[in-house]
Parts: sequence; structure tokens; C-alpha cells
Amino acid sequence: MISIKWLATAAAVAMLPGMAAGQSMAGMPMPGMKMPAQPAAKPKPKPKSKPKRSPVAKHKAPQRKGTAAPAPKPMPTDTMPGMEMGTPAPASPLSTSPMPQSMPGMDMASPQASPPSSPVAGTPSDQAPAAMPGMAMPMPQSGAPSGHDRSMAAMPGMDMSGTPSAFGTGSGTSRLPGAEGGMHGLHLASGDWMVMLHGYVWGAYTDQSGPRGRDEAFVTSMAMVEAQRDLGGARLTLRSMLSLEPLMGAKGYPSLLATGETANGVTSLVDRQHPHDLFMELAARVDVPLGNGITGFVYGGPVAEPALGPSAFMHRRSAKYLPLAPITHHWFDSTHITYGVVTTGLNGDHWQIEGSAFRGREPDQHRWDIETPRLDSWSVRATWNPSPYWSAQASYGRIESPEALEPTVDEARTTASVQYARGGFSALAGVAVKNRLPGRSLTAWLGEANWDIDDHHSLFGRVENLTNDELFPDPQDPFHDRPFRVTRAELGYAFRLKLVGPVEAAIGGSGFLIAKPAALDAAYGKSPAGWTGFIKLSLGG
Repeated sequence: MISIKWLATAAAVAMLPGMAAGQSMAGMPMPGMKMPAQPAAKPKPKPKSKPKRSPVAKHKAPQRKGTAAPAPKPMPTDTMPGMEMGTPAPASPLSTSPMPQSMPGMDMASPQASPPSSPVAGTPSDQAPAAMPGMAMPMPQSGAPSGHDRSMAAMPGMDMSGTPSAFGTGSGTSRLPGAEGGMHGLHLASGDWMVMLHGYVWGAYTDQSGPRGRDEAFVTSMAMVEAQRDLGGARLTLRSMLSLEPLMGAKGYPSLLATGETANGVTSLVDRQHPHDLFMELAARVDVPLGNGITGFVYGGPVAEPALGPSAFMHRRSAKYLPLAPITHHWFDSTHITYGVVTTGLNGDHWQIEGSAFRGREPDQHRWDIETPRLDSWSVRATWNPSPYWSAQASYGRIESPEALEPTVDEARTTASVQYARGGFSALAGVAVKNRLPGRSLTAWLGEANWDIDDHHSLFGRVENLTNDELFPDPQDPFHDRPFRVTRAELGYAFRLKLVGPVEAAIGGSGFLIAKPAALDAAYGKSPAGWTGFIKLSLGG
């Protein structure tokens, strides 16, 4: 029995060299991984009084009772950043096997000092990653994603590291501050495609005072699908946007001081906001890297948005809970539904220059169809994003015959705007000039903001000041074609509630006051005002 015990002990000692080598390698890496090599352990000096023995003979020699084995040499700690080492197994003092310089699938780098690294986000610092003993798998670096991450990172306004991009994508080819995050919704991966779904249904009731005021319930809506994929270095984006607003009727909903378009092809809409068409966008875009951080792109389709003005109001965070469309809509962003658009441009992370050819005529009263595309107008726009929190644009467009009721009048439109977004706060300030050819120039000023105070409460508001000569469309009226400078200021509150995933509900309301010349008292009353209550269900906020 004694001889069996000694034989078992000797066998265990004989296996220690292989175990020590495995510990000193700090885990077996996967093919293609680089690991710093460990310095070879210095052999222990052998007693001069003892003759040199072979390693096998030493392994089989039993130790004498009371004789302590030599203490193991401490493991070096300069391993891979983020690697946590367990307690090393004692290396045999009798082994002189050298460290292997290479193994299949391994690249053993020379040892070098490594700075301490922060724990991977979401992993406690005192918990070893779930990998092979002594090994931590590195996370993909921001800016070099792989697989589906690469497709996600290609979508403007998105950064998989959580850091805001330099810019976000608005409607058409417009840009937003990167901190605004672009369009929010449900993001899905399907093969080589990244798909984004976004939309809302907005039920509202408004009561507006004065001789022209009305009280009415209405529903606005929008549904959007965007699909994106790589094309051998280029990027293809397909976008479709629809609305069921034609269901509310040709006259739209009440909105004091609003003008633009027609309900029947004969009479202008005044003090009402027109419904949007069923087809709000059917477009495609191709982005091609040109080198040195510059990208060229082409965008367009039978229903699209030219490069003119800021992002359309329903795609701006500063307007996401304002239930009424801006009365400056036809100064800043009324071309967001245009039948026939081709846009081309160049951009970098912080700038974009683009030009469009498009149809100048605004949509007619037939809201369910697609009108004949035509390229008879043009525009140019420059956008600057100095940081993720700011975006500024200036644009100019020459629009042929925009109004169906004034077919011989063209328009030269100039807009400039600045947007800011940080945390839960978003704001826009802008100025636009609508110069009729022939005719007068009409200016408009716009300021709007939204503040998400916390996860549930939001405050929002808008102030608009403009000169409008369309408030009296009847040629027999003494005020017909006379310009009036008017102001409408709106302030509101919304309570937000997350429902399921990216689906959110918001319940709130707003009120507005109007400032105007006394000459308009007979038409609007001395102190016209109004309020609107709403419930909004949205996919993506």
C-alpha cells in the first residue's frame, strides 16, 4: 500500500509541467487572437552536491517527509487588458520545458506593458467574463462594427457606442442635430437589410374662438417604413411614408390664420390646415463614399422632398407634441410632399451641400392619388453640424407656379434655421422669405421647443410671426390681397407613458393666443384664442 501511495504522488508530480505551461499561457485563445507571451521562468539553481538527473528520474523520486517543495514563482500580471487571472497552479521546479513560441491559430506577441482597462459596460468589475479560464473577449470598437452592427452604424444619426453622431436624419435629405437621434422607431434586421418602422395616430379636439373659429374633432396620422442595406461599399435606402388624413375630408381641420392649398380646386383654404396626401413619400437614396471622409449621394422618387427648408414639422422633436401644424408651414417646409424630385449632393460628418430639381406645383385637392411628376423647379441647400447638439441650414428655391389658383405666379423662397438638441430639450428658430414673382415679399419667423422634463412629463411651445396676404381670398372683399402681420403663440403640456417596447402614448393639450392688427377685429374678434386636447399613440416617440 505504501508503494502505491508513492507511485500516485509521483504520477501527479509528473503532470505538473503541462499544467504549469497551461496556466502561464493565460488561457487558450481563439484563432486570430493576439496574446502577449509570458517570459520564460528562470530555472532554479541546482545544488552542486547533487548529480544532475533527468526530468523523468526526478519526477519518480519520492520526496522525504518534512522536506518542503520549492515555492512557485509568481505569475506575471501584464496580460491582455481586461483579463482577470485566477490563482495559478504551482509550476514544477523540476520542469525546464520552454514556452512554446507559436501554436496553430495563435499569434504570440512579445510582452509589453498594457494600461489598465475599464470593465466592459454591463459587466461587474469583479466578475470574470464567461470565456476560457483567464481569457476576456474584447468588445467591438466603436466605428468598426461587424455583422449587423455595421449596417446599424451606417444609418445616419446612430452610433452603437451610445455617443451621439455628428448629425441625425430628418425628412427627405435634411439633417438634424446628432443628439436628436434622427428618426426613432422600431429597428429590425432582415438578412442584409436594416428596417425601421415609425409612425403615429393622433386624435384631437380643438375649440377656437371668434367669428372664424370652429370647434371640431380630427385625426392626423403617419406611417413610415425605411429599409437600408450595403451595396458593395455604397448604401441603398428605400423609404415609404403614408397618411390616412384624407379620411378627415378635403377641408382638413380648424387652425386660425393658417392658409395654403385648396379643398375643391376653386376656393383657397383659409383658417384651416389641409390634410396631407395618402402618399407622403416614395423615394430611394444611394450614398457612395468618395474618400477623405466625403460621400456623394443621389435621392429622389415620384413622391419626395426637395432640398429646401428645415426638416418637415412632423419629423422635428421640437414639434412632436404640438397638435396643430405651424401657420408658417407654407414658408418653411410645405414642399415636403412633392410629386417628382431628384436631389444630388456631397457631405461629410459636419456639412452637406445639395441641389434639387422638382415639381413646383403643390398637391391638389385629390388626396388619394399620385400626381404626374415633373421637374420644373430647383433649389439648393447647405447644412452645417458643428457638433452633435447643433444643426444649421440655409436654402433657396425657385418654385414654378406653386398655387393652382394663381398659375402665373412663381415664387422665390429663402429659408434659414438653427436647431439645438441636448438631453430632453429640442428647439428650432428660423426665418423665411416668400417672394412672389411677380408680387411682394412676405416674411415669417418661427420658434418652437420641446422639453421632456423626465420620463413622463413634457412642456412644449411655438411662437410664429408672419406677413400674410391670403386671409381674404374673395376678390370682392376690401381686404383681398392685403398683407397683415399676425402672431400666434401656443403653449402646452403632455403626459407620456411607455406602453409596449417602442410604443408610447401621450395625453395632453395646448392653448394659443393671437396678436393682430385692429383691422382684423371684425373677422377674428378682439382677442381670438383656442385650445386643443389630444391623445397621441406613436411608434418611436
